[in-house]
Amino acid sequence: MTAVTNQAIGKLLAKGVRNIWYPICPSHFLADKPISLRRLGLKLVLWRDETSVAMLEDHCPHRGAPLSMGMPMGDRIACGYHGVQVRKDGTVMAVPGSPGSKLEGRNCVKSFPTQEHNGVIFGYFGDALHPEPIALQLPEQLASPDYSSFLCYCEWRGDYRYVYDNVMDPMHGTFLHRQSHSMSFGDTTATFRTRETPSGFVFEKEGQRNVNFDWTEFLDTGAHWLRLEIPYPATGGPGGNFHIVGVYTPIDERRSAVFHWRCRKVDGWQRDTWRFLYKNRLEARHWAVLEQDRAMLEQFEPDANSRENLYQHDMGVARLRRVFRTKAEAQLKALEAAGHAVQ
Repeated sequence: MTAVTNQAIGKLLAKGVRNIWYPICPSHFLADKPISLRRLGLKLVLWRDETSVAMLEDHCPHRGAPLSMGMPMGDRIACGYHGVQVRKDGTVMAVPGSPGSKLEGRNCVKSFPTQEHNGVIFGYFGDALHPEPIALQLPEQLASPDYSSFLCYCEWRGDYRYVYDNVMDPMHGTFLHRQSHSMSFGDTTATFRTRETPSGFVFEKEGQRNVNFDWTEFLDTGAHWLRLEIPYPATGGPGGNFHIVGVYTPIDERRSAVFHWRCRKVDGWQRDTWRFLYKNRLEARHWAVLEQDRAMLEQFEPDANSRENLYQHDMGVARLRRVFRTKAEAQLKALEAAGHAVQ
């Protein structure tokens, strides 16, 4: 059996496992000019052509200049340094300063498939064995017209895995967010269990439902989603429980891109009322809760998870970490078996 080192597994986990879709940025980040972003340890350039979003590694194959400082030309971008034109699939189409150059026709810039959903640009990051994107299935709260949602985006200092741990930990809501209008109910002690689902698992409190932050679900459907519900008091306006769907993308080992959709199942006049109430009254409260998470997680030491003493409430965190580690190990073993260098 092919073996890979713990160091190699840890390195891949820090950058983000491959062969999955990640949210890159809110759609409004990208207008008529290219932008440069760091995601999953890579520097990327994004621009819009006539029909979609193009995404390449932000590196001109001529001299390494950032393509993001160039000019978009539909399905290609011209480097601002010497005018080299790179198509959105990574192929060099023209070298104006030296027509007929050996660069022309070469595919030498890494490209990334993209999709746009619910106000967010997603990118597929495959490894050498899986360059073609897998299907991306959205959770019901983002796919169904029965739900209305608002995107919440922010960037935090710290490892993206701590954000996943935080959301896969319902019990922290009882303590850290105990002053919240929607999390001040329920017992301060609980016993948890995990429950299998077709696309992942649910981590939930036994004997308590529709009281507080009672459960979190992990879904592996082309992206790694976390989903939860929080019951709303009457002051929360019309509609059912408040749903949160989250995905978290590593920028680098010390920064994370944090995406939450705040959703509610409402229609007709109730949808309009909910959206008005959210923007004018509830959104500030939700940001205050999220800021409590940010302030706490940004003070974690980078190696905090190597000096833990977990207990029963942390079964969901431990399970999710095993999911990611298993994926990373399998990807590295497959690459090594196929003759690709693994460090």
